Amino acid sequence: MSRINNKATQLLSAMILAGLACHSMAADSIRIGIAGAKTGPVAQYGDMQFSGARMAIEQINAKGGVDGKQLVAVEYDDACDPKQAVAVANKVVNDGVKFVVGHLCSSSTQPASDIYEDEGIVMITPAATSPELTARGYKMVFRTIGLDNAQGPAAARYIAQLKPTNVAVLHDKQQYGEGIASSVKDILGKEGIKVAMFEGINVGERDYSSILAKLKQANVDFVYFGGYHPEMGLLLRQAKEKGLTARFMGPEGVGNDSISQIAKDASEGMLVTLPKSFDQDPANKALVEAFEAKKENPSGPFVLPSYSAVEVIAGGIAAAKSEDPEKVAEAIHKGTFKTPTGDLSFDEKGDLKDFKFVVYEWHYGKPKSVAAENAGL
Repeated sequence: MSRINNKATQLLSAMILAGLACHSMAADSIRIGIAGAKTGPVAQYGDMQFSGARMAIEQINAKGGVDGKQLVAVEYDDACDPKQAVAVANKVVNDGVKFVVGHLCSSSTQPASDIYEDEGIVMITPAATSPELTARGYKMVFRTIGLDNAQGPAAARYIAQLKPTNVAVLHDKQQYGEGIASSVKDILGKEGIKVAMFEGINVGERDYSSILAKLKQANVDFVYFGGYHPEMGLLLRQAKEKGLTARFMGPEGVGNDSISQIAKDASEGMLVTLPKSFDQDPANKALVEAFEAKKENPSGPFVLPSYSAVEVIAGGIAAAKSEDPEKVAEAIHKGTFKTPTGDLSFDEKGDLKDFKFVVYEWHYGKPKSVAAENAGL
């Protein structure tokens, strides 16, 4: 045999061995896509999502994985942008990933979910709350958080108990923000509370003087804002600077520690609807300590719902005794899964059968406090 032929034979052998190794690794693992915002204005929420999902994968693997197979995270950044989310979803398909935890924002989750449903990929969002997401009869789409059509009425009924004189309902013109703001407006009307203004603001603006002047002119004493913390933080800070004394409230999208950095002491007293503080549950003590050992904060609203999403996928695979996504989806619809956010079961739409929001009061420089424990009201 010539030296050239010998080298060719060695190269071919190496390639075959590498291929067998890759095949063995793939056969011994189950890939879980994590799709959310690593960049962009709401990347802090993405950090919560990735942190929770990674921890779940690590802990499930430490216990032996799923049916003896290790879970492997495959991470994707959609920046909470709908177009980028579509590109991510197509990459998930091309990568052959069959299970996804994500996406984060409703406006990016919905178009991505269209692709997952068509391609037979199980998707569980721990953060997208728009009712439209699960109103389309999809079988592969689930979520481990509540809906705006529950969160909005909970907020509105709490506002009604405060008996404000003139309420303004603002939103950020996005699917999530405008959707929940509309829900609040509708319920306030039914509760007999006057809605003096219902207007949208532009995401990314730095000066909200115009809308704040309108609020003062209308003698508004309560403002509900549907959107995220960057805009809410500026509204709070600039409202205080201009002497507007109205109380502000928002959904879980504003409940981020960064709002105190933006608004400073103007964040004091803000009201926000959030999932229950699952990190305070004594049953999660060891899990909380595991996060803290990594210098990660488990208290964010999407951390443990993300952890639970991975657990549901793992539980669905185990229950189905299959990695076929359609069989796994069927098992998820039928099953109940023990997770850090409770024993989760799903309705025919893929929504949780029982999820309640809590109304919190925000404090500057110290932890938030409970204003209403059961915000089903």
